[in-house]
Amino acid sequence: MSLPHAILTALLEKPSSGLELTRRFDRSIGYFWSATHQQIYRELGKLEQAGHIRALPAPVPARGQKKEYEVLPAGRAELAAWVEASEDPKPLRSALLLRMRAAAVVGGHGLRSELERHLALHQSQLDEYLDIEARDFPPARRTAEPDRLRHLVLRGGIDLERFWVGWLTHALAELPEVRNGGTARPTDVGHEA
Repeated sequence: MSLPHAILTALLEKPSSGLELTRRFDRSIGYFWSATHQQIYRELGKLEQAGHIRALPAPVPARGQKKEYEVLPAGRAELAAWVEASEDPKPLRSALLLRMRAAAVVGGHGLRSELERHLALHQSQLDEYLDIEARDFPPARRTAEPDRLRHLVLRGGIDLERFWVGWLTHALAELPEVRNGGTARPTDVGHEA
């Protein structure tokens, strides 16, 4: 049920057209709650039908003009009720961790390269989050509550990426290297041979 709430949040931050909303998802909310453009457009229709949002009247009516949406009082009330509700954490679902468990049974050929690929992706995402933090949340801007809360969300992403970078680095150090069809012992990380 979180996609409609993500959309309501984004529209309360700034009324937007569907296209603008999908772009904003790609640049911000999508980092922690992803949705395809098709899902966003479908959900906009449901929210409008439920009376939670409405399309703003166009200054000049024109066929094919993009609709800009705003949140109605019922949508704000729905979002406020959702914020106040409690929800248990969801169990982690990770294809990579499942793949590692399977490798323990059938062998892990190719696992090292997949772990290295994931490490590079998480490092890249961490670097991007740190750039966003430096650009959008200088210490002087972290005093207003909306900025503090947005920064905390970003810090959650930073901490998760740091976890994955650290864990993957450790996993790679523990995983034996495969050389010429044979298995070599894991190298000591931080020590030169």
